[in-house]
Amino acid sequence: MKGQTAVIVGGASGLGLTTAKLMVERSAAKIGLIDKNEERLAEAARILADLGAEVAIASGDISVRESAHAAFEDLAGRLGRIHALVNSAAIYPRKAIFEITDAEWDLENAINIKGTYHMMVAAVLHMRRFVNAPDVTGRIVNVTSVDAFKAHPQNAHYAATKAAVVSLTKSFAQECAKDQILVNSVAPAGFATDRAKELGFLPELAKASALGRAAEPVEMAEWIVMMASSRNTYATGENVVISGGYIYV
Repeated sequence: MKGQTAVIVGGASGLGLTTAKLMVERSAAKIGLIDKNEERLAEAARILADLGAEVAIASGDISVRESAHAAFEDLAGRLGRIHALVNSAAIYPRKAIFEITDAEWDLENAINIKGTYHMMVAAVLHMRRFVNAPDVTGRIVNVTSVDAFKAHPQNAHYAATKAAVVSLTKSFAQECAKDQILVNSVAPAGFATDRAKELGFLPELAKASALGRAAEPVEMAEWIVMMASSRNTYATGENVVISGGYIYV
């Protein structure tokens, strides 16, 4: 990531913030964060600035096209050329399959699918301007989930959105290959975020994993950073499953 600039959606906490920290450790020049929670955004910016990063933040509703594009363009205006976009924003409400309301479906789709789509379009429109640059043009990494490939009756709407993002990733990868924009996704199994600990499914996941434990967030961030960096020169349209042997796809 040396000398590169990355925008992380959902970067104020969780895996997004962990990824941002790792990018700074790997010498990323500048980091932009997009999130709806302005208080957490400000705190995340302070954390990254203390690590030596130049940071810009933007608050916006990514489910709305105009808001999503405005947030990205705001960061590009302050940070300059954006080399990488990471889409880590998502909502994870567990709900039994026959209890999901239309409103819950709509919200899940709005954030996890439509929001990801809006941010990808905004990034591609920006990255295409640098197609003739001598260095890497652009990298996009979407955070999906092993739930895209595994039955999940306790969270079917979430699983469905992550399967949709896998498909979106492949479509964007094919469309953007001519511009040397590489688009991939990383599909984690559950890992030890505060939210996962709160929901209480990590012990069950650990028992079902070949490695016998849940991952730490930084173990997922390693894969995201690699796919978002100039080290990735050939992979596009790929969905990399990182599950510790929980699932084999």
